[in-house]
Amino acid sequence: MDLYEYQARDLFEKHGVPVLAGIVADTPAEARAAAEKLGGVTVVKAQVKVGGRGKAGGVKVAKTPDEAEAAAQAILGMDIKGHTVHRVMVAAGADIREEYYFSVLLDRANRSYLSLSSFEGGVEIEQLAEERPDALARVEVDPGVGIDLDKAREIAVAAKFPVELIEKVAAVMVALYGVYTAEDATLVEVNPLVRTGSGEIVALDGKVSLDDNADFRHPEHAELVDRAAEDPLEAKAKQHDLNYVKLDGQVGIIGNGAGLVMSTLDVVAYAGEAHGGVKPANFLDIGGGASAEIMAAGLDVILGDPQVQSVFVNVFGGITSCVAVANGIVRALEILGDAATKPIVVRLDGNQVEEGRAILAAAAHPLVTLATTMDDGADSAAQLAATAQK
Repeated sequence: MDLYEYQARDLFEKHGVPVLAGIVADTPAEARAAAEKLGGVTVVKAQVKVGGRGKAGGVKVAKTPDEAEAAAQAILGMDIKGHTVHRVMVAAGADIREEYYFSVLLDRANRSYLSLSSFEGGVEIEQLAEERPDALARVEVDPGVGIDLDKAREIAVAAKFPVELIEKVAAVMVALYGVYTAEDATLVEVNPLVRTGSGEIVALDGKVSLDDNADFRHPEHAELVDRAAEDPLEAKAKQHDLNYVKLDGQVGIIGNGAGLVMSTLDVVAYAGEAHGGVKPANFLDIGGGASAEIMAAGLDVILGDPQVQSVFVNVFGGITSCVAVANGIVRALEILGDAATKPIVVRLDGNQVEEGRAILAAAAHPLVTLATTMDDGADSAAQLAATAQK
């Protein structure tokens, strides 16, 4: 889960990272009140989970509460790279002397953590990394050791911080790593990390991504979810512990196992080329089990997508036999009743496949069509979706 900037700021403050005061506002009047409370120069910042806010006009400096109100008026409702701004953060202004960059992230390829840092950082870090990669220090971090003061000093030296800044910067790096580990994050980024006119090191803008797999350790993270911006179908799938991702297509996909589902997406996309460009509508992995309740939940999510015109259930029976899968499909359709209105193509293979197919054939549900191969099933589902669109 990616956090908004104000949420990252709050986590930083919680773990002792130096930050500036900030107040969220949902209306121009609230932004004015926030500016009055903070006093002095403020910065009104769009709260969207995408970069490039400044270039898009989503960050404005306000010298007075009137200007803060006007800035919020201009920013709220703005579209930034497809994200509508519903909230702003009014932050205290900073006397910026220098800008740096620091991040720590999960390095999946090397099964470790990676720190990226630069004394020459700032908002154009991507350009710097491309044009002068030597200016961006890449330091591997052993998860068993982490970033203590010694490691932070090593990172600061590699990032070419001057000697007089190393101790100050290292202390902030240690605190930021504390956020990373304590909150089970996969990314903690500060861009920019700044030195103020008074010599303080402050995290001016933060980005944090949390590992959803660690949610059981952090019930408080549920409060960070933006329900208004969350896709309702993905939210429903999450309630049933289903691995679901909505796509822009017409054929709903249900499979067991991420590899099989990914292959099914490819096969459906290929078959759809012969039927007017029909595409997969989602990724949905029901996992190793296919009980009636799980299958019903999966079908309920997919059929709730108005773009879906047909459904392709592609299951390989392993530990869970095709008999259990077939019974699950039959029972799921009974549970859904009139809510099931779109054609469903089912391809079963593996453990007890003949018995499973016999169960579906005997049920003779008018919406269900049996397919013997994945290619045939994908073609049938694509054809049914294309026909329904006409």
